[in-house]
Formats: sequence, C-alpha cells, structure tokens
Amino acid sequence: MPKIPPGREFITFPLGQCFNIVPENTTTPADARINLVMSAGAFGSGEHETSASCMEELERLAPLQGKDVLDLGSGTGILAIAALKLGAESALCVDIEPKAVGACAYNCELNLVQDRVRHCCGTAADIGAEKFELIVANIYGDILIDIADELLGHASPGAIILLSGILYEYNFDVRQRYERLGCKVIKNRMLSEFSTVLLQSP
Repeated sequence: MPKIPPGREFITFPLGQCFNIVPENTTTPADARINLVMSAGAFGSGEHETSASCMEELERLAPLQGKDVLDLGSGTGILAIAALKLGAESALCVDIEPKAVGACAYNCELNLVQDRVRHCCGTAADIGAEKFELIVANIYGDILIDIADELLGHASPGAIILLSGILYEYNFDVRQRYERLGCKVIKNRMLSEFSTVLLQSP
C-alpha cells in the first residue's frame, strides 16, 4: 500500500491493478494503466492507505457504467475521478473546505472529466434530495456514524457505499450503525491503522 513519507517528493507511482498516479507537468507513462493526473497539495493524491484502499475497491467494482457517484469529503477528488475513469456517468464532489473544492475542480480539469463533475462546498445536508448509485466517503469514523441517516438518505436502493478513514476503534461502531439502518456489509478491510468498509444500501 503506497504511503509517501513526509518531505518525500511526489512522483509517479502505480496504485492497485490499473492506475498510475501522475503529478501534473510530468510525462504520463505509456503503459496500459489509467493515468490519474494530480496536482501536489495538502489534500492527498492517493498515497494514504485509506485513499489507496478505496481506489483498489473501486477497481474491483468496475465497470461502473451508468452510475452517479457522490464523493463526500472529496478532497482532491481522486476517488470521483477514478470512478469516472472506470465508467461512472457523473459525480458530485462535496467538501467543507473551500480550498479542497478548488483543488478538486482543478484536478478534474487536469483529467478532462470536468464536464461530468459538480462541486459543492458544504456537507451532505447541502445537496438536496439527490440519490446516487455509488457513494464514497473517506472521512473520520465518528463523522460517518453521526451522518449515517443523512448519507443513507442519498443512497439509491441497492446502492454501493464505500466508507474509509475509519480508525480501528470506530470500525465496529460504524458497521453496526449502518447495519441497523438496513445496510449489508460486503467487505470489512483492516489496513495498517485505518479500515475500509464496503456496504450495500437496503
């Protein structure tokens, strides 16, 4: 699982079975992988174990043709961009940090998917009554517990929900919270410090 140590230069690296993470203004590798071009910044470029595990799970869910995606806590937008490159129809990226929203929009332009992405600076409460077939949320476990009802309110019947950023100590509580709302746990993946939970909505 790639993780760039503090102070190390952001360089091109493979992620999962089908992605390359490529810094902007760098020559893209001429291999069969999907190149995701990312700007350097404070909001992550796939090197953290939670982002990497989400990318690997998205690969396993592919193809994603026709799915509308909600990326909650989108940061750089890397998960939404990856989903679009794997065939998703559209994405709504939501983050509470204005600078993250700007970074996300910029990265969408770098990857030529800007016409299929909308951006919202806010929370799940700010996106109305829209429903999505795929929801990704790489945010802290305690927040995932607090927003469970709201998040499920945006899930289409049978939607896939990919949650990460969950420290071990919150893993059981997160799973229990979503199971009580009718979700089925498809996979519970324990990482070095964090965990990723893949669910299906009722």
